Amino acid sequence: MSVARIYSLLFVILISTTAFSQTRTVSGIPLPPGYKRLSQSPGSFGAWLRLLPLKKDGRVYLYNGQLKHNQQAQYAVLDISVGTKNLQQCADAVIRLRAEYLFASERPEKIAFHATSGTLMDYNGWSKGDRWILKNNQLQRKRIASPCGGHTCLLSYLETVFSWAGTLSLSRELVSVKDTRKLLPGDVFIKGGSPGHAVIVADVAEDAAGNRIFLLAQSYMPAQDIHILKNPAGASPWYTAGFTGKLLTPEWIFDAIELSRFPG
Repeated sequence: MSVARIYSLLFVILISTTAFSQTRTVSGIPLPPGYKRLSQSPGSFGAWLRLLPLKKDGRVYLYNGQLKHNQQAQYAVLDISVGTKNLQQCADAVIRLRAEYLFASERPEKIAFHATSGTLMDYNGWSKGDRWILKNNQLQRKRIASPCGGHTCLLSYLETVFSWAGTLSLSRELVSVKDTRKLLPGDVFIKGGSPGHAVIVADVAEDAAGNRIFLLAQSYMPAQDIHILKNPAGASPWYTAGFTGKLLTPEWIFDAIELSRFPG
């Protein structure tokens, strides 16, 4: 290979890396040749996910400030708080992102999730002073707090949701997507139960033939930074849609039938 060719390749790599580091959002994650990001309507969940910021530090930290033992699963780390309690785990991260999107979209009345017991826990009630108290092994709504608002109010609400919701309850909130060729940003691969796990589709791209690829984001146990997953099949973080069997991720194996979507 000529010296000129080597310098040319190095220049392309440098430009690509620099562009990614300067953008530092999910939308800045490089695509494989021949793919374009799937068009998303302004204000949609998918468009919002695409603009999530990424940290400069690509390491994953736990809620207690310690480094996660496995630092080989992530491609990038979302710049979003994990909290100081062991709460924001797998399903909780999906709930967090969905709630943050609705809050940013000025639709707080849509923020509502069920506890595993089936009790509806809505942000609208929380902001008016409602709290959920465990009594006789059942969650009961009591208006015992002062009204609140703003992002701090949202985070305190979510801490309570994280305490009572999980993969099983979240799986009941979602509708099944039968064909992985049709997956969209914001979809969720979820295995409800204990143990269970959930990852969210952070972005989707498509080639000229309509073949789709996608990015996945997760938190895990213990509670940790939400991160974009690597694809164990190669160096790229992009996964190929259209499969009908297993989806192998760094820390969990899903089935195609576990693809789901938020309704509406």
